Amino acid sequence: MNYLVHLYLSEDTVDSRLGGLIGDFVKGPLTDEIPPGIRQGIQRHRQTDLFTLRSETFIRSKRRLDERFGICKPILVDVFYDHFMAKNWSAYSPVPLEIFTAEIYHLLQEHELQLPAAFRPVARRMIAHDWLVSYRNVETIGTVLERISQRLRRPTPLAEGLAELRSHYHELETDFHRFIPEALDFLESSAPCR
Repeated sequence: MNYLVHLYLSEDTVDSRLGGLIGDFVKGPLTDEIPPGIRQGIQRHRQTDLFTLRSETFIRSKRRLDERFGICKPILVDVFYDHFMAKNWSAYSPVPLEIFTAEIYHLLQEHELQLPAAFRPVARRMIAHDWLVSYRNVETIGTVLERISQRLRRPTPLAEGLAELRSHYHELETDFHRFIPEALDFLESSAPCR
């Protein structure tokens, strides 16, 4: 759900970026069937998720949201952080977002057979609708939340989360700007998880 943040936090290699993108679609132990570089990218994705769960900054972002969102709060914050990553991309990367995402889309097409089967249709939609760049637009975030809510098994108020982004926009953006360097510091200082 926070594809762009995971891409930014991945190492600057094809395999790490692929692993960062597919991390949520690979469950359980990582076997030797997965190429070593992609395996390391998935491990980095998992390390990022582990850090996120414990991050005071991320927890602060969740606390800003209305209690009725309950267990959906982490999903909302993930999506909001992707919005802020897209919006503020030039502050974090010298490569324009459109060029970076074009490279990612090409990478996904070139390595489609290495992607988990469940991620392939997601990748096709991501490319067709230019998800990663479109996250800059606040209205797109509303659409993303609606689509996620339709995929969940139980009814949730997730689709109404756009109002939370608007209500706490500046505070959440400040949290995001704190979170990224904290996550990078954690990833640089921690050993890969096994």
